[in-house]
Amino acid sequence: MTFIGIQSLITIISHITFILITFWALQGLRTDSLIKKYHIQQAKILYIFLSIAIGYTVSSFFILSSQNLVQLFG
Repeated sequence: MTFIGIQSLITIISHITFILITFWALQGLRTDSLIKKYHIQQAKILYIFLSIAIGYTVSSFFILSSQNLVQLFG
């Protein structure tokens, strides 16, 4: 495998891991008072979109930071 292939695999695994961690963390929020009655499906979709947005951002931050550290010390 080339370096780009390994880097892409690590990036995908990192994104998925942080999205799952964010989804798990969002489940701890008490949002019962914010959700209207009979709008449970919309709330679930919102959780998924928030998880993707936050997880992707956090993962990108860690990946960029680690690449910068490698260049600094490498």
